[in-house]
Amino acid sequence: MHDLYPGNRYEGEILLDSDRVDILARKVDPIEVRMRISMVFQKPNPFPKSIYENVAYGLRVRGESKRSVIDEKVEQALRNAALWNEAKDRLHDLAFNLSGGQQQRLCIARALATTPEIILFDEPTSALDPFATTSIEELISQLKEKVTILIVTHNMQQAARISDYTAFMYLGEMVFDKTQTIFSQPAQKQTKDYVSGRFG
Repeated sequence: MHDLYPGNRYEGEILLDSDRVDILARKVDPIEVRMRISMVFQKPNPFPKSIYENVAYGLRVRGESKRSVIDEKVEQALRNAALWNEAKDRLHDLAFNLSGGQQQRLCIARALATTPEIILFDEPTSALDPFATTSIEELISQLKEKVTILIVTHNMQQAARISDYTAFMYLGEMVFDKTQTIFSQPAQKQTKDYVSGRFG
């Protein structure tokens, strides 16, 4: 995401498991990386376009021009984001006319449309009300059966509810384990202190 920032540099490796490609390597096209790894941000950020065009955008960037293919993938992405029934009769309405929770699901549909290998969620429910939060959490729980999801959240209860594995940083070291273990039977004292709220 930060390739164009002056003075930006990367160190180390980030390998995608599917083909062990180092996505930080200079020879790797950042556009291709962005197609393989989608992102949903903290606040809904639909484009100033129709609902349909928001979801079709990534497909068009990838070079897809066949209308029937785009129609099919847009519908499938909206279905996978649990938005199809609410949006199917208003696909050409501006995305901004949707509620906050619907806009976030639209952003999830946009992320899904290009069939990514990984979706990164950055605090995806922090700007939403409890009802919309529950809806997004249920959706994430369904989606993780189809695609790898990495979610950043400051809400430990949310992490406990929807994550299979949990990681947190402690004095520069990553603590990583199954979510059930971290929250119910932590092996290290600092983990127990963190999840019990003694620090952090």
